[in-house]
Amino acid sequence: MNMQKKIYQLALVVAIAALFSSCKKKFDEYYARPDTLAAPIYQQLTAAGKFSNFISLIDKAGYKSTLAAAGYWTIFAPTDSAFTADTEFAAFIKGRGFNTVNDVDSVTAQMVVQYLLVYNAFQRSNIDDYQSSLGWVPNTAFKRRTAYYTGFYKDTAYNGTPYVAVASNRNNNAGNTGYYVSADNGNKYIPVFTSDFFAAQGLSASDYNYFYPNSTFSGFNVANAKVTQKDIAAENGVIHIIDRVVVPAKSIDQYLRNRPEYSVFRNLLEQFMVLFIKNTDATHRYQVLTGSSSDVAVKVYSNLLAFSPNNENYFKLQDNDGQRDGWTMFVPTNDSLTKYINTVVLQQYPTVNSLPLSIIADLLNAHLWTTTVWPSKFSSTYNFLGEPVKMNANTDIIEKKVLSNGIFYGTKKVNEPNVFATVYGKAYLDPRYSLMTRLLDMEIKGLITNPGTKYTLFMMSDAVLAAKGYSYNAGSNGWVYTNPVSGATSTNDSNRLNLLRMLYSGVIETPNNELNNIGQTGVSGIIGSYGGEYIKYNGNQVITAGTTEKNVTVRIDSVRQVLNGQVVYINDLLYFPYLLIGHNLSALGTPAASQFNYFWNYLKNSTLFNTSTFEITGITAGSFYTVFVPNNAAIVQAINDGILPGTAGVPNFTPTLTADKLKVENFLNYHFLDKRTVIANGNDIGSFPSLLKNSAGDPVTFAIQYPGGIFELGDGYNRKARLVTALSNNLSNRTVIHLIDNYLKY
Repeated sequence: MNMQKKIYQLALVVAIAALFSSCKKKFDEYYARPDTLAAPIYQQLTAAGKFSNFISLIDKAGYKSTLAAAGYWTIFAPTDSAFTADTEFAAFIKGRGFNTVNDVDSVTAQMVVQYLLVYNAFQRSNIDDYQSSLGWVPNTAFKRRTAYYTGFYKDTAYNGTPYVAVASNRNNNAGNTGYYVSADNGNKYIPVFTSDFFAAQGLSASDYNYFYPNSTFSGFNVANAKVTQKDIAAENGVIHIIDRVVVPAKSIDQYLRNRPEYSVFRNLLEQFMVLFIKNTDATHRYQVLTGSSSDVAVKVYSNLLAFSPNNENYFKLQDNDGQRDGWTMFVPTNDSLTKYINTVVLQQYPTVNSLPLSIIADLLNAHLWTTTVWPSKFSSTYNFLGEPVKMNANTDIIEKKVLSNGIFYGTKKVNEPNVFATVYGKAYLDPRYSLMTRLLDMEIKGLITNPGTKYTLFMMSDAVLAAKGYSYNAGSNGWVYTNPVSGATSTNDSNRLNLLRMLYSGVIETPNNELNNIGQTGVSGIIGSYGGEYIKYNGNQVITAGTTEKNVTVRIDSVRQVLNGQVVYINDLLYFPYLLIGHNLSALGTPAASQFNYFWNYLKNSTLFNTSTFEITGITAGSFYTVFVPNNAAIVQAINDGILPGTAGVPNFTPTLTADKLKVENFLNYHFLDKRTVIANGNDIGSFPSLLKNSAGDPVTFAIQYPGGIFELGDGYNRKARLVTALSNNLSNRTVIHLIDNYLKY
């Protein structure tokens, strides 16, 4: 039995072995590497016989096994002749202390190889397509993420403190992710330029040659190199052969670090916009890798900046958005920036250190673009402040570089921001006008910083506002009014509204330089403001309805010209009135010899007028009006024509008949222009509504025309009336009162 059992067991083992041998043969046949499959990248480069220098770098970098095995890569492979012909590569390794390719160490070799090695396999047909989260977007990408990243490095803060540092890999306003994600190495991008991408973006070979004047654009270039052979299939990816060695690009932050000619700009960044923040995850990783006990800090740029110059990831709104776009920075040389700071920015501040942080941020952001600025697109690409490049691409740019996370331009001049150059800048750059600046920021900053529209801006200093009882409480974010006489304090929102009303009375759009002679002897006039109210000027005085009411004389101290107009320095505020229109008509019409007298007497005795409050029925507080008052002779004519109650030209101001009272109401209402203030400036032409309503409840209109350039009113009966200029333009509460030489027939 035992012998038979052993024989049986032996036969069973043989049978099982034969079965497994047969299965293995079939398995190997099914899963064997196809004979037609191309060799891996490393083997192909070796077999070609013209990549010995690059292969030596691959070996030193420790990438032989990676490129000789399975994977999914794109590699840009420089030939041996590329190494001998490329002065940029020679300069790169010499800068790291090496003379030849054979001399370089493993770290340098790793830098070169990793930068030429791109994640995923891209043929020429799709290398310029953007891998969005919604799918491929053709011809919108000009960069690819490489295997190379900087990692930990040594840096020094502006105050001299040394750090083991790592670059932030997000902008410092990236929401929940913050400024640093420990799992993200911040891999660098290599630029790839194709004719399809250029055509889709409206670019040309000149855009390429602007950055690479010693290279030829072939329709498929990698940085300064030309692709001489494309789409070589490999088991683990795609090979593109290039005629130059593309060296690893620096980030904008890295590039600025050792460029002393731009140190003034960099110092502003480093002193005011950078923090080194210790990071637990980065520290742990560094200590595990190196055995060091040193802490690691993330170099973090302020969220006041358009972007973080050391962030390699673009916005990271999508994983691959760095393929299609990047940052752009224009950096003025030290002499140009220093001159600008001293002559413009520091006119009213003693030192840069005394500047508000917002001013420094605006100066820097005027040179930062959150998109790629191509040389042919200077005038149509807008920076973080919404302004274009204000430079000539041929004469003002002294240096241009395509870097790993964006484009760098060295410039001869400052890209002066509109917030400094316009009327707004005279308040913004002067600490004596900080309250006015705060008010301007509430609504009209964007309006008055437009260089294409001219303004005259009347200045309201902190000292004048304080003397009149106004202040701002930053803690409660509210405006405070303290009565200078009683000491009573108010904190309600009416203080803000009152200040804005005075401010807006001093914002005048002057497209034709209407106020260029303001402040000069013998120069007078009237003009409308942004607030809709009118101000008058006479020599060095400025008059509003409020200054007249307060019996205050507001003087012009000086006038300064700026890019989009001028600023007028005054010694007081442009007060608004509290009295109603009825008070102003009373003041004009009460004197017996006044040409406003007859109109006023009809009004004050009419059913429309409240003799206690001086309110006029139909007049709404806060609305705009124009009152056209017929002179006494015109009133007499209206009486003679039966339009107003009276006998033989003698007014009856107190009629008793209902029909006569209605005549007075209708006559008065037809001489009030509703919801609009007009003067004889040629701006308002056409049909305008009065306060008078017809039987259907619609306003009865009259016309304003300028025959022969002269202001003229017309009614529905072809009657005409003109201003009595010397007695017109009387300022009231959101209203102007004019005297006219005829009445309007309703």
